[in-house]
Amino acid sequence: MKLRIAELPGDGIGPEVVAQAKKAIDAVCKRFGHEVSYQFAKAGACAIDEFGDAFPESTFKTCMESDAVLFGAVGDPRYDNDPTAKVRPEQGLLAMRKQLGLYANLRPIETFAALVDKSPLKPELVDGAEFLCIRELTGGMYFGEKGRLDGGDTAFDTNIYHRYEIERILKLGFEYAGRRRKHLTVVDKANVLESSRLWRQIAKEMEPQYPDITVDYMFVDNAAMQLIRCPKFFDVIVTENTFGDILTDEASCITGSMGLLASASIGEHTGVFEPIHGSYPQAAGKDIANPLATILSAAMMFEYAFGLKAEGALIRKAVAASIDEGFVTEDLAAPGAPVYGTSAVGDRVAELISKI
Repeated sequence: MKLRIAELPGDGIGPEVVAQAKKAIDAVCKRFGHEVSYQFAKAGACAIDEFGDAFPESTFKTCMESDAVLFGAVGDPRYDNDPTAKVRPEQGLLAMRKQLGLYANLRPIETFAALVDKSPLKPELVDGAEFLCIRELTGGMYFGEKGRLDGGDTAFDTNIYHRYEIERILKLGFEYAGRRRKHLTVVDKANVLESSRLWRQIAKEMEPQYPDITVDYMFVDNAAMQLIRCPKFFDVIVTENTFGDILTDEASCITGSMGLLASASIGEHTGVFEPIHGSYPQAAGKDIANPLATILSAAMMFEYAFGLKAEGALIRKAVAASIDEGFVTEDLAAPGAPVYGTSAVGDRVAELISKI
């Protein structure tokens, strides 16, 4: 099978972790006899520097001509510390999602037995926790009308949702719950927000179409508490853009490291596969960043973009084996145990893919 991948490393540690994911992809393709090609493109601060645009037309064209996008991260302190910047790296990520029609972000949360002690939660709470967060990605406050009034002293961000946006993401939620443990949790703030009341209304209307799915509803503040109190309660969570962004970052404490969380953004056109962590500029170029989230995102790419489940499963198995033998970066290493660099971990996972 011929696989065409758009390679968008982005900023900060993005190039380093994407390079390790490519090692895993190449190893899997060699083992299964696939032919892979990469097309490099820029997004984020590096694209602003060259094109004055965080997601230039040339990058969009590259994405559209590819079967999948392997993405690193965007963000740069130059823009973080300048609230007056006209163009920001994060605008590139939002533009990519909007222009590619990527309305659903899938973030699996799973724990590794060897790392339960890395979570700040008690081992008995996190051991065996495994659920899927589905975040609506192209609506809500991130894309609603925004601006300043009163000479800049008043600011507003409009949280707007249309019925079709809610229906399509809820449909995904019901469908994925049907493939798993048949339990869907709809997270909103319907006691306060009109947009959330529309979410709950539509979810209630859709419930009878999926009689085998158990559906419960949680206000987002309660959901934030229950993620910590009893993470094993959840199977599939579906929620709007802002809530999903916050809750999935919170869920990283269940696994013990944000460096373990992969994601897939899917929708109308080419899917984007990326770690949920940011650009971590303080670690850029130091060979200390954890590449496993990006490697696991590559596993999702094989599964969701190419329909190659065995290949994705092999990458996951290799990552788990690397973790079990303690071949990990500093954020996951046990006290007194050896610490390996970003590149060395990528090499080890690729080696395990070839051997397992």
